Order: sequence, then C-alpha cells, then structure tokens
Amino acid sequence: MARWSKQKRKKALGTTLFSGYYGLFLIFIYGPMIAMFILSFQGRRGGTSFPMRGSSFYWWQKLVEPSVVGDMQGALLRSLILALIVMVITALFSTMLAMAFRKRFFGSNVLFYTVMSGLMVPGILLSLGLATLMREVGIPAAWWSSGLGVHVVWTLPFGFLVMMAVFNRFDVSLEEAARDMGADEWTVFREITFPLILPGIVAAGLFGFTLSYDEFARTTLLAGEFNTLPLDINASMTQRIRPTLFALGTASTIFSLLMIGLFLMVYSILYRRTH
Repeated sequence: MARWSKQKRKKALGTTLFSGYYGLFLIFIYGPMIAMFILSFQGRRGGTSFPMRGSSFYWWQKLVEPSVVGDMQGALLRSLILALIVMVITALFSTMLAMAFRKRFFGSNVLFYTVMSGLMVPGILLSLGLATLMREVGIPAAWWSSGLGVHVVWTLPFGFLVMMAVFNRFDVSLEEAARDMGADEWTVFREITFPLILPGIVAAGLFGFTLSYDEFARTTLLAGEFNTLPLDINASMTQRIRPTLFALGTASTIFSLLMIGLFLMVYSILYRRTH
C-alpha cells in the first residue's frame, strides 16, 4: 500500500512538472502577442511598455491616418493581394503536380526534389541569389513579380505535400467505375475527382495564403520600391516605436486568425459533403 502511494505521488509530481513546463512554454509563445494586444489600448500618453497610462482606442484610430503610419495601409493592401495571388497559384499548381505524381514518369524523382528544395534552401539565400540574378540581367525587383515568384517557391511544397496526402488516400475505384460507365477523362475529373479532392485544394490554398501573408526573409531583397506589410513593420521598428505598431500587429493577427477560421469552416463544409 505504501509503495502504491509512493508511486502515485511520484506520478502526480511528474504530471505537475510537465504541466508547469507546458504552461511556461505557452506563456513564452503567446505572451508577447497578448502583451502587444493589451498595449495597443494604451491611453494617449501611453508608451510601449507597462504600466499602462490609461486605456483608449487612440492608437487604433491612428491606423487610418496616413500621416502617422506612413505607407502601412498600402503595404497591408499589397500583402493581401500578394497572398491571394499566391493562394490561387499554390492551390492550382500543387493539385496539378500531385495529379501528375499519381503515375511514375521519367524524371519524377528529380522533379520531386526540385519542388522540395524550396523548403530546404534558406529564405535569405534564395532572396539574395534571385536578387543578384535579376540585377545581372537588368530586371528590376518588384513585389508583384520577383516577390510573387519567391513566395510561390516557398509555398508550393507545402501545398504539394497536402495534395500528395490527399491522393494517397484516394479511392481510384471510383474513377474506374465512372470510366466503365462511359465517362470521358474530363467528366471523371469534374464529377468524381474534383469534388473529392476539393477540401485538400482549400487546405493547400490556406497554406499559400498564410505563409505568403507574413513572409519576411524571402521578400527582403525582392520587394522592390514598395514594401509588403512585414517589411514595413520591420522598417518601423528601426524608428521610434509607438503603440500604433502594436495596434497594427494586433489587427493583422486578428485578420490572419479570421482568414484561417474562414478557410477551416469552408474546409469542414466541403469535407462533410464529400464523405
């Protein structure tokens, strides 16, 4: 009995230690974000640290004043447009790649590792290499051209892996049954394949959007004359930091969470319809 009680106390101690470690980990990860959210509601005379000097929406109101935040509204719009374009390209090309890999073909291994290299090459090196190449050939860098290309290189492997997982669980007998009934390849894809893989396409697009929206390292040397939102925030950090930056960061975080929630809702609806 005493031995059992000792083991129980030891187990309870281990559980307490692991719970405390997990709690500290959560504070380490989410603490800065929570602090940023709270400090964004500083009073007019408030600064960027605790204790707070009153509470108000003063710094949130400053977000709509271009004279205060500079080009951040334009940077936010550019990041949003870029993320939406990357989302569409990632969803489309990852689906096409995954469908091609349903059958083995010459050079498939080379193509697979070429796509995966976008994950393995450090972002700053990729940005530096492409910027150097474009400078040599005389092509100016811009967020909608070189920035778009490097973002797709980064997001495509994630979408590709998602779609590969979708097709690994795909029941090919459904397509074979449709062909046996006289359906051509386009009809099979439109009526059978596409509805079943649509949740995966949405998930691949979500990866493209979220990874592109806050990408910094790969955009550093390739945004050209106009910055995206992460670059603009980083530039603001080198100047005098005000709670306006915290308000912008909080708004951007809320927007990202809302977009993720929207995609997850669409994904769950599509998944229920196809299963």
